[in-house]
Amino acid sequence: MGTVTTFDPVSEHERTRAALAAAIPRLARLLREVPDLDAASGVPKWSVGDVGAHLTSVYLAYGSVVSAGAAGTAVDWASVLPSGDLPFVERITAMNDTSVALLDGEGRARLGDLLAERGETFLRITEGLAPDTPVTAPWYGPEPTLTVAVVTGLMLSESLVHGLDIARGAGLPWPIGGDEASLVIGQSMPTMMSLALDAAQARGVRIAFDLVVKGGPRLAVVVDDGTMTVTRDAPPRAYDCRLTVDPTAFLLVSFRRTPIWKAVALGRMRAGGRRPWLATRLGDLVATP
Repeated sequence: MGTVTTFDPVSEHERTRAALAAAIPRLARLLREVPDLDAASGVPKWSVGDVGAHLTSVYLAYGSVVSAGAAGTAVDWASVLPSGDLPFVERITAMNDTSVALLDGEGRARLGDLLAERGETFLRITEGLAPDTPVTAPWYGPEPTLTVAVVTGLMLSESLVHGLDIARGAGLPWPIGGDEASLVIGQSMPTMMSLALDAAQARGVRIAFDLVVKGGPRLAVVVDDGTMTVTRDAPPRAYDCRLTVDPTAFLLVSFRRTPIWKAVALGRMRAGGRRPWLATRLGDLVATP
């Protein structure tokens, strides 16, 4: 069944913070170099400027929920949260649309500077917090409680993936390293995959996936009749399907930025185990906006 290695949550959290600290100025430079903020981006319905506006709002939101008292992080959640008990995808879609509209013309004119300011604020107010410090993110609903480690991983994933969206629209380079992608997968995906489970699709489904990330974490993803648990360093058990993946390829496939057939054709994702044909079910079970 392969060797399962343990990880140090404190060390990994610090490496994630360092990766985010490196990504923020890179993003700020990218936004300053964009020749046309109205150009189409890698997100079909958004311009490059829309993606930048969304990112700056995301940085503000995470800073707000970690430390509501810090300067420059206040958010009036009652005015921006969607009303009603919406399903996960619909709720996040509504929040994404709202996030783009939060910046006025003056804010868009200084996207790079604003993103750098808010990113640095997040790093400052989270410095010294334990990785397992609880954080409530109201845009995911009233119940889910995340941790500072998960939120930092989410900040890094937003930065890497939306940086690619901006770069694709602007015709500029935006490499995503395997180490960065592995940190996202290890820090945020165990929590977010379960939270984003499409319960209707998962009803009656019982599958155990062994997700092996090359040079990165190993996750046991178990779907059991409408529920999902994702565990790092799980004890040995029988799996239906083993997925061996390149971290960057898996990140981009997970966020629908690269088609799975391309990752498979390039040898960056490989299925094995007793029932390898179940590999494509994982992407169907986890919803994305």
